[in-house]
Amino acid sequence: METVPEEPIRVLIAEDMQLLREAIVGLLSLEPGIVVVAEAADGPSALARAQQHRPDVAVVDVAMPGSDGIDVAAVLREQLPRCRVLILTALSGPGMVRKALRAGVAGFLPKDVGATQLADAVRTVAAGGRVLPPELAVAAVEATLSPLTQRETEVLRLAATGAGPAEIATKLFITYGTARNHLTAAVAKLNARNRIDAVRIATEQGWL
Repeated sequence: METVPEEPIRVLIAEDMQLLREAIVGLLSLEPGIVVVAEAADGPSALARAQQHRPDVAVVDVAMPGSDGIDVAAVLREQLPRCRVLILTALSGPGMVRKALRAGVAGFLPKDVGATQLADAVRTVAAGGRVLPPELAVAAVEATLSPLTQRETEVLRLAATGAGPAEIATKLFITYGTARNHLTAAVAKLNARNRIDAVRIATEQGWL
């Protein structure tokens, strides 16, 4: 009886750094049983190309223009539930892992992962499994709750887009002094050096 060959795993790569994206595409294209059907450099493009090409697995970076990888994962979970999302990122703080898992991702790997491990992860999630390094799983379970108030979180989230106190005050309908005070409080609570460092810490912890 003739054996029917298995369909290849169809993969979408979403990464805003062109050199890295091309490297990932090249590496996965060499793997048997895996075919890269689409590429994207930002969140909206990733969603559009996923709708167009219907991949089995989307390898998505967290920090992308437009919509971050976790937002993309959440939308794909609703619109294309058969597409499994594998997060590949340099932002591997425990809070970020928890946020990604809540969005329904099937795997989470750091960007310094090897080509073989990445290919194995794609195959695992395509088969319905999950990929999460043990140290990240433990850290995610032990992650602490955010010390920031809701307003401090809103202010810091706007600061992450590059907005200064004046613009933040306008968007949140608060005074300049109040916006500045919220930023100062957020920096202090996170033991950060400045607002940029506070954004980094909060992002890594998955609090924004």
